[in-house]
Amino acid sequence: MILSHDQAGDGPTVLLLHSGVCDRRMWDAQRDDLIAAGYRVVRADFRGHGETPADFTRPRRPFEDVRDLLDHLGVERAVLVGSSFGGRVALETAARYPERVTALALLCPDVPGLEPGPALRAFGAKEDELLESGDVDGAVALNVDQWLGPEASDEVRTRVAEMQRHAFEVQLAAWALAQAAAAEEAGAAAPEPAEGAEGAEQSEEPAEPALDLSRIEAPCLVVGGAHDVAEFRTAAAGLPGVLPRARHVELAWAGHLPSLERPAETAELLLGFLAEHRG
Repeated sequence: MILSHDQAGDGPTVLLLHSGVCDRRMWDAQRDDLIAAGYRVVRADFRGHGETPADFTRPRRPFEDVRDLLDHLGVERAVLVGSSFGGRVALETAARYPERVTALALLCPDVPGLEPGPALRAFGAKEDELLESGDVDGAVALNVDQWLGPEASDEVRTRVAEMQRHAFEVQLAAWALAQAAAAEEAGAAAPEPAEGAEGAEQSEEPAEPALDLSRIEAPCLVVGGAHDVAEFRTAAAGLPGVLPRARHVELAWAGHLPSLERPAETAELLLGFLAEHRG
C-alpha cells in the first residue's frame, strides 16, 4: 500500500508527517510557505487517517510506509518534518535509513520507548472506555482537550475534531472487518484491538527492538511545547543528548500541536531551520 499523499513545488523534498489525532490537512498553513520558499512539499496520510485506509489484517510498520512512499516518488533523500506520532515515525525512518534523510524537524515528538506516566495512562484508559461504549463524540472531545494548547482557536479545535473523528470512524470500521474475518477462521482468535490514544493508533505494527537513535547524523530541530504533556516535554528536551546534531527549542505558548496553534510562527521556525541546512 502506498500512503495517500499530495505533492507540489520544486526543489529539495520536504515530507510532512502528521500527528496521530490529525491527518495531512494539519499542514495546510505551512504547505504554501514551504512551496514559496523553493521546496517540493509532500504530505502523506498514515494508515487509518485521511484518505489512507486502515488494514488491521496486514500489519505494517509506518517507517516502511514512509520508505515505500519515497521510493514511489523517486525521492532518494528528503527532509522529514513530523508532529507527535509523525515525529516518532520520522525518527524510526532516520535511524533505519539514515542515508535517506537530510534533516529532521520534530514538533512535540513521540519518542520510541516513551513510557506514559499516570496522567497519560488515565487519558488512554478514558479514551478506550469511550470508544468501547460507542461514544465517538466523547472520545473526540477528550482528544481535542488533551492535545491542543491555550492558543488554539475555536476554528482549530473544530478542524482537529473533524480529523480525529474521521480517523476513529475509519479505524473502528476496519477493526470490525478484521474481527469478522478472524471469527470466520476456525479456531483463530480475534486480534487485540488497537489503542486509540495519540501516538498509539498504529499499534498493529509488530514489536521492534530498541532503536539506536545515535545513528542519526542528520541535523535535527526538536520543538517542545511549554503546555504539552510532561512526558512529551521531557522526551523533546532529552533528544539533543541522544542525537549528535540536534538542538532543542521550547515554545512558551505551545501545547502539543504548535503547527495548528500558531501556524505562521511555526512556519517561520521551520523555514529558518531548513534554510540553515538546505545544502
